[in-house]
Amino acid sequence: MRATIYHNPRCGTSRNTLAILRHAGIEPTIIEYLTAPPDEATLRRLLSDAGLTPRQAIREKGTPFDELGLGAASISDEALIAAMLAHPVLINRPFVVTDIGTRLRRPSEIVLQIIPPLDTPFVKEDGEIIG
Repeated sequence: MRATIYHNPRCGTSRNTLAILRHAGIEPTIIEYLTAPPDEATLRRLLSDAGLTPRQAIREKGTPFDELGLGAASISDEALIAAMLAHPVLINRPFVVTDIGTRLRRPSEIVLQIIPPLDTPFVKEDGEIIG
């Protein structure tokens, strides 16, 4: 199965998601989106395929979200997408794309919806067992 992960190696959820994919025997294409951010068409496709609005996929914690005033209800989807493109840290992570679908992996075990069933349980970094 083909898979792509928009990954941040400093994020525990992203690391767990990558480890789940590998545990399932899938070696994904890894895109470290902070250094190689998606272009506008790709970001729009990720959002659409995952069934998310820009507001649902924007990251607030540890980002310039508040500084940019993005929390106001009057901020349009177009403005949120423009902010995400200008500041990739605003893109929540990780997005995973497989032949089955696209999901934003929060929590990491949501990836199980778009990969074949695990043969054996997986132990997350915090010791939680899934699968």
